[in-house]
Amino acid sequence: MVISPPQIKKSTVSITPFFQKINTPLNKQEITVLQINLGRRCNLACTHCHVEAGPKRTEELSPEICEQLIETIQRFEQIKTVDLTGGAPEMNYGFKPIVEAARKQEKEVIVRSNLTIFFEPGFTDLPEYFAQHKLRVVASLPCYLETNVDRQRGAGVYNQSIRAIQRLNKLGYGIDPHLMLDLVYNPTLPKNENFSLTPDQQKLEKDYKAYLNEHFGIQFNHLFTITNLPVGRTKQYLQRHEILHSYVKFLESHYNSSTLENLMCLNELSIDYLGNIYDCDFNQMEGLPAKMANGETITVAKLLKLNSLDIIQEIQTAKYCYGCTAGCGSSCGGALV
Repeated sequence: MVISPPQIKKSTVSITPFFQKINTPLNKQEITVLQINLGRRCNLACTHCHVEAGPKRTEELSPEICEQLIETIQRFEQIKTVDLTGGAPEMNYGFKPIVEAARKQEKEVIVRSNLTIFFEPGFTDLPEYFAQHKLRVVASLPCYLETNVDRQRGAGVYNQSIRAIQRLNKLGYGIDPHLMLDLVYNPTLPKNENFSLTPDQQKLEKDYKAYLNEHFGIQFNHLFTITNLPVGRTKQYLQRHEILHSYVKFLESHYNSSTLENLMCLNELSIDYLGNIYDCDFNQMEGLPAKMANGETITVAKLLKLNSLDIIQEIQTAKYCYGCTAGCGSSCGGALV
């Protein structure tokens, strides 16, 4: 009788903790950006959504936290940008009051829109509202081809997105220098260990502009390439395919130290719908709060009480930070180098 040798499980290569890789504390700079996650309500449930937002989610900003945020925006002149996200930020409580308070203070306001919200009952006036208040629109369009978009975001999303961009163009978005329209690319999720980094942002932007203009007469300002970080639904997807560890190791293997000085977490506060403070949106989704030097966590109420936005010394890091520092880097504003 032949006895087969025992199956030895292939060992996994360990991942270096991010703080060891950078070998120096990642320190906060003066805060100039507030990124506010208004809630998890959304009309879509995209496969790559790190927020795990969707139509069945009900979490959103409360009137109390909304008032605290408005007071923060009004009090601190150093805030240059208020960046509104979600879910679909437009669906969540506090969207318009925060927009109007920030614009009254002459802050730049970014709305991260999925575009399809324009066709939902009660939200059909959003393009005109955006233009009226000169909001900067950062819109998800993960590919310029229909098949790839609908695979990630749902059937029919591509055609709705095209129609939405055309509406924005008619209002001057992508044409008028005061009406900025940026699109966001993110790669499809891998099914195996054949990983790749995001393409060159400048080259891909040219491809987007050429294709969308030729086929739909569409114009926009910038394309942002964003890496899929192993957080939320992306993390769950990678776990199901048993490639989470190897994906993070892939990101680590492409770590680029020159991205560090441009990381979005350096000068921003990420705020959730409960008023808790994080160093970035990804830490928010992973429940890794920002901390003061004494280890205390922070809320908007505490910022107001201390009358300062600059109370964080060291940024909290995790292994998924390799997603922001791999290759040309990744941020809410696209590539870093």
